[in-house]
Amino acid sequence: MKQFIFFLFLLTATGAIAQDAQRQKQFNLEDGVAVKGYDAVAYFTQNKAVKGKAEFAVVFQGVKYYFASVENKEEFKKNPAKYELQYGGWCAYAMGATGEKVDFDPGTFKILNGKLYLFYNKFFNNTLPKWNKDEASLKAKADVNWEKFYNQ
Repeated sequence: MKQFIFFLFLLTATGAIAQDAQRQKQFNLEDGVAVKGYDAVAYFTQNKAVKGKAEFAVVFQGVKYYFASVENKEEFKKNPAKYELQYGGWCAYAMGATGEKVDFDPGTFKILNGKLYLFYNKFFNNTLPKWNKDEASLKAKADVNWEKFYNQ
């Protein structure tokens, strides 16, 4: 029986390690940190981009997040899936329109149905208004495109 339990533990651990590696490969990380070091919880609680601090770091399924306060860190730990970035932190508009991984601007975001979407906004090209014009179609396409990336 002990051998069987150990075997199940190894299978579970191996699957978790593979999932963590896949997330690290596909997510938009800067120096190994998601959201360019911004606090994912602050988008929901303060409705703005707030820079996180390394001292309030949490690793969730292989992806590191920084938070501006211990309260936000603890809130994230209660329900990480609630605060996770859609499309691994890539621009939602680009994921839907072209199926590409395009970087984002931390201050250009939208919370839709309790999920955080990030958008590219540089060189007079703010993709959030474009997303808003055709949100349902772009979101459906982005969902499919992200699954393709994530399952590579």
